[in-house]
Amino acid sequence: MPTTMKGPALFLAQFAGDAAPFNSLEAITKWAAGLGYKGVQIPTFDARLFDLEKAAGSQTYCDEVKGICADAGVEITELSTHLQGQLVAVNPAYDAAFDAFAPASVHGNPKARQAWAVDQMTKAARVSRMLGLDTSVSFTGSLAFPFLYPWPQRPEGLIEEAFAELARRWKPILDVYDENGVDIGYEIHPGEDVFDGATYEMFLEAVGNHTRARINYDPSHFLLQQMDYLAFIDIYHERICAYHVKDAEFNPDGRQGVYSGYQPWLNRAGRFRSLGDGQVDFAGIFSRLATHGYDSWAVLEWECCLKSPEQGAAEGAPFIARHIIETTDKAFDDFAGGETDMGAIHKMLGIS
Repeated sequence: MPTTMKGPALFLAQFAGDAAPFNSLEAITKWAAGLGYKGVQIPTFDARLFDLEKAAGSQTYCDEVKGICADAGVEITELSTHLQGQLVAVNPAYDAAFDAFAPASVHGNPKARQAWAVDQMTKAARVSRMLGLDTSVSFTGSLAFPFLYPWPQRPEGLIEEAFAELARRWKPILDVYDENGVDIGYEIHPGEDVFDGATYEMFLEAVGNHTRARINYDPSHFLLQQMDYLAFIDIYHERICAYHVKDAEFNPDGRQGVYSGYQPWLNRAGRFRSLGDGQVDFAGIFSRLATHGYDSWAVLEWECCLKSPEQGAAEGAPFIARHIIETTDKAFDDFAGGETDMGAIHKMLGIS
């Protein structure tokens, strides 16, 4: 049944900083509310805004966080564990790069880094419940992604074993989320082992179709892969539990295409853009999600190589608000409400 989604909301991760109003939860939520946002998605990996360790041991702190948001006039939409989720599964090729996402105490020690990430994920499940949330958003991490292109030829069984190991790592975490009544909406994203519908199905099969292994829908990553992101909603709508409203553009030429030639973001054929500046068909997306009954939040995830974050955030709230469809229970030319008059129907059909 068509449903009206909630929003607009803002993912705070890209706006956090050391200067006011971006350096504290109280200040950044007031700033967001002043722009017209009704919800905020809180990163659990930035202590300037939220202390996951403290939250895991203190319902009082969780209540304070909820109170800060309520006082600002916004709701908490979800907790984000993108960076910790990434560290649940890291191919050795990425060890040096991804150490930056973890505390210095586990740098250079992949096993300790993974254990830290798993602990963070399980704490986020409990804290989500303490905050009264039933959805979170994250990444799957990547063991197989360096072998994305089938050259050199992959050894037989390599991909299957990568997904089997991914499942061995994630299944216990998913069980903790299930115990706490919280979904994980995985952001399907290049760089993760789960980067499109086919790989999501492989992951889902590997974790036994776990009810908590769901999707954070972000069309920008699909446009850059040249996928049909509207058909994706039709196929996977029952698993979509979160929505990042993020724009992108793809302009291939004679020099580069989907892979974009190692170019910096400004020079890439595919690049993220501020809402309305890219090529994503948001009217189509909001219509499809409403048709399939998506009733959770529309959350701006802002990234752009041209526009300032302040302008992007200011333009994002009204953009999302314009696109949210206030659904109706009855189409314009449906019959008037009330009980069916079978006598009238029989007369129209010529049934005596």
